[in-house]
Formats: sequence, C-alpha cells, structure tokens
Amino acid sequence: MTQQGWKFQGDQGEFKLLHPENYSYLYFPLVNEAGMMSAITPNLHGEITTSHNTFLMEPVSVESLHNSKASRNFWVHIEGYGAWSASGNSARQNAQQFSNVKEQSYMEAGFLWHKLTRENSEIGLKAETVNFVPVGGDQVELMKVRLTNTGNSPIQLTPTAAVPLYGRSADDLRDHRHVTSLLHRIFTSEHGIEVQPALSFDERGHRINKVTYSVLGSEASGNAPTGFFPVAEEFIGEGGSFDWPEAVVTNLESVTKSGAAIEGYEAVGGLRFASTQLLPGESTSYVIAMIISDDRLETERYTKDYLSEACFDALLEENKSYWQDKLETISFHSGDQEQDLWMKWVTLQPILRRMYGNSFLPYHDYGRGGRGWRDLWQDCLALMVMEPAEVRYLLHNNYAGVRIDGSNATIIGSKPGEFVADRNNIPRVWMDHGAWPLLTTLLYVHQSGDIDFLLQPQVYFRDSFVKRCHERDLTWTPELGNKLVSRDGELYEGSILEHILLQNIVPFFNVGEHNNIKLEGADWNDGLDLAPDRGESVAFTAFYASNLIELSELLVHLEKSSNMKTIELAEEMIVLFDTLSSAVSYDSIAEKHALLDRYYDSIVPSISGKKLKLDVLKVAEDLKRKGEWVIDHLRKNEWIANKEGYEWFNGYYNNDAERVEGDHPNGVRMTLTGQVFSIMGGIATDEQVGQISNAVDRYLKDDQIGYRLNSQFGGTQQNLGRAFGFAFGHKENGAMFSHMTVMYANALYKRGFVKEGYDVLDSIYRLSADFETSRMYPGVPEYINEKGRGMYTYLTGSASWLLLTQLTEVYGVKGHFGDLHLEPKLTKEQFDQEGNAHVETLFADRKLRIVYHNAQRADYGQYRVSSITMNGQPISYEEYGRGSLIERSILESLPKDGTHSIHIILDI
Repeated sequence: MTQQGWKFQGDQGEFKLLHPENYSYLYFPLVNEAGMMSAITPNLHGEITTSHNTFLMEPVSVESLHNSKASRNFWVHIEGYGAWSASGNSARQNAQQFSNVKEQSYMEAGFLWHKLTRENSEIGLKAETVNFVPVGGDQVELMKVRLTNTGNSPIQLTPTAAVPLYGRSADDLRDHRHVTSLLHRIFTSEHGIEVQPALSFDERGHRINKVTYSVLGSEASGNAPTGFFPVAEEFIGEGGSFDWPEAVVTNLESVTKSGAAIEGYEAVGGLRFASTQLLPGESTSYVIAMIISDDRLETERYTKDYLSEACFDALLEENKSYWQDKLETISFHSGDQEQDLWMKWVTLQPILRRMYGNSFLPYHDYGRGGRGWRDLWQDCLALMVMEPAEVRYLLHNNYAGVRIDGSNATIIGSKPGEFVADRNNIPRVWMDHGAWPLLTTLLYVHQSGDIDFLLQPQVYFRDSFVKRCHERDLTWTPELGNKLVSRDGELYEGSILEHILLQNIVPFFNVGEHNNIKLEGADWNDGLDLAPDRGESVAFTAFYASNLIELSELLVHLEKSSNMKTIELAEEMIVLFDTLSSAVSYDSIAEKHALLDRYYDSIVPSISGKKLKLDVLKVAEDLKRKGEWVIDHLRKNEWIANKEGYEWFNGYYNNDAERVEGDHPNGVRMTLTGQVFSIMGGIATDEQVGQISNAVDRYLKDDQIGYRLNSQFGGTQQNLGRAFGFAFGHKENGAMFSHMTVMYANALYKRGFVKEGYDVLDSIYRLSADFETSRMYPGVPEYINEKGRGMYTYLTGSASWLLLTQLTEVYGVKGHFGDLHLEPKLTKEQFDQEGNAHVETLFADRKLRIVYHNAQRADYGQYRVSSITMNGQPISYEEYGRGSLIERSILESLPKDGTHSIHIILDI
C-alpha cells in the first residue's frame, strides 16, 4: 500500500519519515532485558526509566511531548548565527515550523534504534542523532550525534549536551516536586554528571536511596567534556527555558569542573565540549550515555565500555543483530510485501508488552508497571511462537495466582509467579479472568504435546478475600503469607488441571437473574464496571461454555492417551460435579446458588487438604452436560432480532437486569464482544454466524475507523459502565478496539468464514498503515479513534492475537497434541505472482519454512492439499478435518540446526 508518511526501506522492516516534527504524539520504544525502558520522539523528547520509582527523565504523557520543553538535546553555538539544536528542539526552530523557513529533517528507525537527521542549509550544518538501548546488562541509553559541515565555509561551533535529570519517582512529579529536589546530591566527574538523591520519597516510605542517574559524554576521540552545567536553573538562566537556555544562547563559559558536589537543586546533564572548527565536508561526533545504576557509577568502566565512537557503532550493530534474530523466529511472506514488513512490527509488540508491561510509554501513563492477570495469559499466546523456551515455566508460575474459590489475584508481582494481596484494599473480580488460562494452556499443549503439564502440582493464592471477594476472612493476616494452607497448616498444592477446573466450573453456578454468569467487577471490557449486582456477561458465558466442552474433550483425550482412569481433586470440589453426587437443575438459579454456597462454606477459612479420586470419563461427562446446557440456553434465550430484520446474540444485562442489546429508543444497540465468543466457541450455528456477520456490517462496521466495539448507546449508562462516559468513537465506547476486532476475525476464520475474516484483518492493517490518517509508526494500536488516529501504540494484547491469528488461522500452522496441523486459509490475494505464500516459524524446536504453492491462484475453498514434501523428499501425512497432520516424530528426527523446508502443493 502506498504510504504518504513513513516508507519502508529495504526488507528488514526499517522505515523512514520525512519531517517527523510535523506530526504530534509520535514516539518510539527503546528497551533492553536489563530493564532500561525509554521512549523517544522526533525531537528526542520522551522518558527514560527502569520502574515507577526510578525515572531519569521526567515522566511524560502524550500531551507532554509537545508542551514540555525538557528533552534529550544537543546544542551547538555557531559563531555568527547563535544557538541551534540538533534535535530541532529550540525556541527559534519551533517558531520556524509554520513559516517558510524550513529545515530538512527525517527520522529513520529499525529494530530497535532511532535516528534523526536535521540539516540547516542557511548554516550549512547537518546533525545525525542515533539513539538505542544496548542489549547488555546495564541500564543505559546511548546517543551519538554526528555533525557535518555541508556548506562552503568553515563553521566555528561550541557543542553542549543537555539532558534534564529528573531522578526520582513518578509520584513526585506533582507531589512535593520541589521538596524532592532538595534531596538531590549532584556530582561531577571527568566525563559527566551523576545525581544520587539522599532519600526516596514514594509509597515505600522515606528510605535511604542508592539509585543514581547519570549523563556521561565524550568526543568521538575519547576527549572528555571541558566543563559542566549541572544545575537546571543556572543552565537555563533567569527567565530562560530548556528550549532557549542562557548557557547555550549566550555561550557562557562552564565554570563547574570535575570533582564538584552540589546539593538541593533540580539537575541537568549539561556537558560542555571544546569549541571546534569544521571545514567544508568535515564531520565530528559525540557520544552521550544516559544511565540508571544501583549506586554511584564505576565511571572508568562506563567510559571504557560506552564512550567512544567505535564502542557505540559496535554496540549498535550488536543491538540490530539481537533484535533481528529474535524477530526472525517468525516471519510471513505473502503477495503483499508491505504488509509482511508491517507484521514484523506487530511481531515485536508482544515482546515489548512483556518488557514494559502496561506502563512507561507516553500513552500508557497509568499504573506502576507490571501487567494484569489477563495480560499474563494473552501475552503468552505470542511468546509460544516468539520465545517458546520460557512458556512452560511462565504458564506454571501463572497458575499460582488462582484462588481456591475460582477467582484470582489481581496484583501481579514483577517476577514470574509473584502475586501480592491487594494494596488498595479494593475487593474486585473480573468475571472473564477464569476463561483465559485454559485457552492459552491448550495452545501450549497442542503446540508442544506436553499433556503431562496438566498434572503438574501448583500452589493456590490466598489473601483475606473469600467467596469471590464478597466476604473477608478476618482470621487471615499478611503475616500468614499468600499461599493456601490446609487446616493442619500444610501448604496445599493441586494439579494445573485442578486449577483450570475450578476457574471454569465455579462461574457456571455464579449466575444472575437470567441464568447467565454474573458480570461482577467487569469482564474483558474493563469499562463495563458499573453493574456488579445484577449485571450479566452473556458474551463470556459463551466463552465459559466452550471451555467446558473443551475441558470435557481434553479429559477424554487424557484417558485415552495416558490410560488415566481417575483424576485426583480436592475433596471439597466434589460438590461442583453435581451429576456425580446430587444433581441440581441447571434451569434453577436458586439451586445453582445454593450449591455454590455449599462449596464456599467448605473452603472458608481453610480446606482439609484431602483429595478424592474421581472417574475421568464421569467428570468429562459432567463438564459436557454443563457446557451443552449453556449452549442450548444461549441459543434459546439470547438470540435476538430487531425491527430491521437483523439477528445476533445479546451480550450483556445491565445493573437493572435489563437486556442491553437490540432496538432502543436511542437507536440499535449492539456490541462486538457479544458476537465474538458465540462464534468462536461454537454457540452460534453456521447460519447464525452468517447472520451475525451481516448485523455487524450493518451496525458496527465503519469505513473510516473499522469495526466499532459497540454502536452508539447514548447517555452515560451508569447502570452498565464508565466506558459510556467516554465520547463515542473513543477507547471502549465505540472505537475500533483492535483486540476484540482481531478476535472477531479469529472467530470467523475458525468457523470457516474466511472471506469475512480476511476483510476484518485487512481493515486493521489498512487503517493502521494509513499514516496520513492513523498518524502512527508501523504496528497495531490498542484502538483507532473517531478521527482514525491510532491510539495507545505498541503495548496492546491485540498484537498477540493478530500474530496468532495470522499464523494458526490464515497460514494454518498449528499443533494438535504435539503433531503439526496444516490447514491454510489463505485467499487468492495473499499469494504472490508465482502462487506462493510461506511462513517461517518454530515448531517442535525446529525452524520450519512452510511454503504453500497455489499455481492456479485458486481462492480458499477451491484448493486442497495434494502433496507435501520436506527438504525435497515426500513425507507421510494424514488428512485431518480440512487440513493435514504431520507426526511430531517426523519433525523431531530432523537436526535442530538450520531451517527445514516443508513444501505443500495446493490443487483444485
């Protein structure tokens, strides 16, 4: 697709944007595994941090990016001209932006580096500024500025690097901002400035601080700065500012030298370098390091490791190779190279989510780092493809957050498997949380064949909240710890399968007045948070129903494959399998509630620790009966038709127990979420899927912003959720919310509605990649607003779902209890001119290049697999559904090194 904004350069996903300063809200991530997290804008604004409590630069939101004057900056004072900023961030250059005086500028970026080039023809000076975060163990961001004389006359210049050093917690931005500056202890050394606050003032209390924030620099030759401007008010001058500082504008001499110690002021990493003359065509470079360290710097080591042009260039190449290698784990090759390159950036996003969590980028200026419960599971979807070695460990640890009542911890620690009690004393349950772990675990089991994972033991989370946070157990105190113990004080562990069963069976009985599962605090849409008493989520009732069927089939497979006749479960759980003891009427809400109360009473304040062996097939039959009852209930009671003749599934009931969707005096009300899980889980019949698709196109599809999350409800809906307080077309109220839109496409593909699914995915790509409207770099945003702008870029769970959908549904590469299942659903547009489409991915710990050859360019539904070869040799496979199965043993016979080619001929 033709780009009016950024354009890809080459075939590695690198892109270029002319005059990037003309666009607001743009930023780019720079990060490493050591925990350095940066954001950088076209004028080098942004932030640098390692946690909520340790910001080197001031924490920013997107509005700060164009309103704040504090940024990474590199100044030159030019004899006969005055002050000029290499980043374009000066009062003079900002004033010229909307005039006829125009500097040439462009940004280039790749995985994961950022380059800004600016040239002023009047001066005859070009500045190339490259920033990246090295992949090593230090928390450091590097910047190199290369100045080149592009004119015909010599230029006499004096360079000054200037990076404001905030050096404290985000909480201090507005809470005691000045008081916390009094804690600053500022030190200068040969190559730079360090700030080590004496204390940290944050939620942890007033504590002795060791964390140090530094800006070091040198000339390319290794020469140190000639002096420093460490105090912000002295650098900018009385009446000055960071975009027109007195020290640069008047070319003040730097009086502070190495070895100084200053206390009690806002700091800046102001490094003055020696004046120099650049002859025409001549260049000079400077390297700047921005560092967060656990204590005062080993300045000699950092100088040696980072402060030379040779070190910078070598580390940059290492960084590029590291990210390219990581992202080469999966790549797509279709008839649209632009979209394939765009998908490389989508592939990066789940990794960024793992590293940043949901914080520390300008749109994500909320939270204190880390991820939520839902994020743990959905991010693992992509990690199974991108970083599979870690997934089993992560999944196992995640299950330690499940409570014995089927709910889960909502405060996630920074380490895998670390969960803490709610710090704000707010009891809350998101009703959808129990549904996601099975989906992710099943993907793992199918990809790996590791069905024994289900039988691994794991602890349960314990805090004061019991009975799905409806009551408190006052006998529990934090000193008792956050792990469930039995009545005799022994740590209790249950199998992963036991955890999954609890998460899915407890909600089955936790129903509202219409016999759908209660909405509780909210479901996937956090904005539906005002219906805790009488609200119901029909959408996720459908998800849980399909989970119950999946669990039933999983147990049957376990029994057959492992000859496992019994399953061992906590004795208190027997009541939940009512058909094995005393069956209740599922039509009776009262009987469901009474059963659930009996279970709750049996586990509060503790459990016995004893386990019972249950017949696997009888448990499977119990689950199947529950799932089938829900499916029948939804089909009979929640399928709605409106006056225009469109039909779909109702998704919700509000806090007045009123059905949310359908005809309404304010217009037709419809939610996309209400359709996704009924399609994906098989609740909707094939005929109903077609009807839903028509209704979605009628009421939710908008050519300007894509598939809306909901239609216009009108009013603030205080009986449903805060989302409706947002302006319509924004965020959870009627925007194109990528996460649910991608899941809608996934559901359509799963059910064989490939053309419809393709249209949905194609719309997401075209809306996101249309820079003139979306105003975002390559990738998928969290949502697209009413104007078509991509919002909340980089950190979104939709990237995991998009990557997974592209691999497992579009290219049809997935597992089946460890075997390779190939079932392509590519449309004719997705094959190249030779009729080929291929994907490279990991499976069975081997790198595979899976090539589909469609010589006739037939469309989906017309072609079938006619032959399969591996590394040029025919292999055996069996037909499975509409696809083919290759036994895992065949793949495991291959060497682990190199890439193995699987070639599939598609024929009519």
